[in-house]
Amino acid sequence: MKFKKYGLFFASALMSASILAACGESDKDGGSSKGDESADSLETKIVTIATGGSSGPYNIIGTTLANEFSKEFGVNSKPQSTGASVENINLIKEGKVEMAFVMSDVLTEAVEGTGNFSEKVENVQQIAALYPNFVQIVTTADSGIKTIEDLKGKRVAVGDQNSGVEVNARNLLAGFGITYDDLKVDYLGYAEAADGLKSGSVDAAFLTSGLPNSSVMELAASIDLALVAVDRDKVEEIAKDQPYFVAMDIPADTYGNAEAVPTAAIMNALVVSSELSEEDVYKLTEKFFNSLGELSNSHQAAADISLEGAQKGMVAPVHPGAQKYYDEQK
Repeated sequence: MKFKKYGLFFASALMSASILAACGESDKDGGSSKGDESADSLETKIVTIATGGSSGPYNIIGTTLANEFSKEFGVNSKPQSTGASVENINLIKEGKVEMAFVMSDVLTEAVEGTGNFSEKVENVQQIAALYPNFVQIVTTADSGIKTIEDLKGKRVAVGDQNSGVEVNARNLLAGFGITYDDLKVDYLGYAEAADGLKSGSVDAAFLTSGLPNSSVMELAASIDLALVAVDRDKVEEIAKDQPYFVAMDIPADTYGNAEAVPTAAIMNALVVSSELSEEDVYKLTEKFFNSLGELSNSHQAAADISLEGAQKGMVAPVHPGAQKYYDEQK
């Protein structure tokens, strides 16, 4: 009887110790899980990325980036196809998206309250300068259009109205003393402009983007395509007043072209709403750079993005979260 009493006492004590140990282990795991969840999660539950036309590099790269954010942070991240830069800035201004791809010329107008923006956009901040967008003025080999001055009197697709393509087309033409009054203007996106060139309803088209542009590649396979040269010296002169323009060449054989074609380029920018927290943007910036391999695989234009280059050519205030990431890389 005494043996049974002590045996029951021992069994009870052992059971209690096991329960306490299990509770302790549970608390320990719970604390660890909570810490891991905190490290791998964001305060925001949605990261919508405004991109551009469905066939353009913005949308291709943005789709891959959204997938990476979703996998890493468990957030609802998705790309939103748009009319591109001006619309994207306005979507951030209105709180409808968290992140966007834009051209630096449009971003400059937004932060200065000029051009397409009647007042300064206060809640847009920059994460990175990305890769150059090349002004690709495309025509047919038999059009007789060789230079940008030859566009006068022609029917020209200049991009979706108020898109980044249309803004830099207008600004670049103005630098050459050409206005829309000198042209027959069609506001067409990439795919529609390519269809217009194939059907002969337009004589030339601006398809400004990273290289290569899929619509131009498809055109090169179906028509005798020609790229219109933009004089390097003139671009450098224009850049004195509009510093987001740089003189660059479309490399030989990009679209079967035998020689490099001089043109203007504008840096792209990745921007974010200033409403996102410093910690969230720090994590998003870190994941962006850790995903450069995947982004380059989705579109080769992203191969020109680098940590060093991303910090050059900023035209908007840098979000504190992005700045925190850059400071840690020094």
